[in-house]
Amino acid sequence: MKELKPIHNDAVYESALAEASLYFDREPTPGTKKADRFEILLLLIESYEAKHYLMSSPDPIEAIKFRMEQANLKPKDLKPMIGELNRVYEVLSRKRSLTLPMIRRLHTGLGIPAHSLIF
Repeated sequence: MKELKPIHNDAVYESALAEASLYFDREPTPGTKKADRFEILLLLIESYEAKHYLMSSPDPIEAIKFRMEQANLKPKDLKPMIGELNRVYEVLSRKRSLTLPMIRRLHTGLGIPAHSLIF
């Protein structure tokens, strides 16, 4: 096994991904040298991706709809967080913006990260 080093270019990144994929197919036993190598390799990959592949924040309405789908919620279930049903539909159809109190209640009520609800 070659020594693990910080990833500074795409060629090394691709090589690290290839090595990590082998571990995904056969995950090593926790506490072993292979498991430690796998964990370090994933940290190096995550670090490189964070610097070179900017991830855009999800659209707030899409985040709400995704959470609704996950929890099998209907628009009426959002009334405590957004307001009357007509307001819920206005928000979901992008005719009305989320307010700060709505964002707080959606964050608390649905567990959606607040930064995902701010656009």
